[in-house]
Amino acid sequence: MTTDLGLLTTAADTWESMAGELKKVETRYGDSVQKITMGQNWSGVSAGVAHTSFAATRYEYAAAQSQAKATATLLRAAHEALTDLKKKLESARADAIAAGMTVSDQGHVAFDYAKLTPAESNAYHHDPDGQASIRTAVTKWQQHIDDRVKAVTTTDHTVKLALGAAVVDSNRDALGKGADETLTGFNAYAETDLAKAREPDPSIIRTKEDAVTVTGPDAGFSVTAPGKYGKEGSVKAYADLFHVTAKGEDTLGGLKLSGVEDIYGGARATANFGLTDKGLVAKTEASVGLRFLEEGRVEYGPGGAYGRVEGFAGGEASGSLKVTKEEVGVGAKAFAGGKAGGAAGFEFAGIGLGGTAEGWAGAGAEAFAGYEKDKNTGVWEFDARAGLAPGLGGGLGLEITIDPKKVAKSAHDVADAVGEKIDGFNGAAGAFKNHILDLAF
Repeated sequence: MTTDLGLLTTAADTWESMAGELKKVETRYGDSVQKITMGQNWSGVSAGVAHTSFAATRYEYAAAQSQAKATATLLRAAHEALTDLKKKLESARADAIAAGMTVSDQGHVAFDYAKLTPAESNAYHHDPDGQASIRTAVTKWQQHIDDRVKAVTTTDHTVKLALGAAVVDSNRDALGKGADETLTGFNAYAETDLAKAREPDPSIIRTKEDAVTVTGPDAGFSVTAPGKYGKEGSVKAYADLFHVTAKGEDTLGGLKLSGVEDIYGGARATANFGLTDKGLVAKTEASVGLRFLEEGRVEYGPGGAYGRVEGFAGGEASGSLKVTKEEVGVGAKAFAGGKAGGAAGFEFAGIGLGGTAEGWAGAGAEAFAGYEKDKNTGVWEFDARAGLAPGLGGGLGLEITIDPKKVAKSAHDVADAVGEKIDGFNGAAGAFKNHILDLAF
């Protein structure tokens, strides 16, 4: 009741002014930067790429104007709606007071005994019917006040939804449909009607999560003896100069984008050994140098694809033999020099297939084959790779993943779809049978 709703129109004026300034920038950009790609003096692949990129940038300037104007319109609509509801609430409170009630600042309604004469007050206290009529009146006016407050709250939430939806790129002109080249830009088609505001669909709402961790320098040494309860023995020594990991995830329009970047510099040596209730484990690994990894992944529905680039400079050696319930693998490698390579693959219905390729400058060899279950995700990973470099060389690999949860979900979705088709066929067959009977009789 004390909020200055006039600030909504002030904000709307500022948003409209912003749209005007963005129009000036768009015009300048079109007349100067974008104009370069319109003439005959520049041709070829670079000109084509620039033409697309510059058109996309100008599109965003125009989309930003539409989004700013829509925001202004929504703010004015919010001012009109909330002002009207505030007046109705004030009127409801005045009506309740005129009917002999009190209404606190918190909206609590009570009967105003102070307006009664001593005789009237005494009569009410000794009259059961009078007490009942008071309770009925208080309940009625309390509901009336509560309804007016609820209307304000509902409208306020509607405004929030509308403003939130206005700043999410609708992507109508993206993915080859127009000049829009980004999935997370400005919204050229922002809705301006408050009445059309709806709770966001969890399948299309945009969410974003980013995390960066930085550690180092650090060093340590530890030894763990094999335990009585199936615990592996291990030896670990490390001297980390730095370790930086960045992870990001963005979900928009049912499209899930994720990426990870990892950079490490230092030296590590580990050894694990043991014959436990889980199986046989014998693994040793040592490395010193710099490592780099960057991976991106895109998923939509049951399908997806990924790409990865990796680099290493230094020396490394390892040997492993594992036979457990969740991991089987055997391999060895030794290398000194530099490596650079990448991987790419796709996934559908929980099953992924990809390949790796590396170029080596140095001396070394590698061979590995096996599978394991990721402890965090539950995904089974099958991996086979081999490489050789007497000076210059490289390596190739195969990656297969199986996500039991996604496989089960896809199978469930297929079963549901088949069930719906069968139900539809049965319904159509029944209707056809009835039609034939109608014709016969």
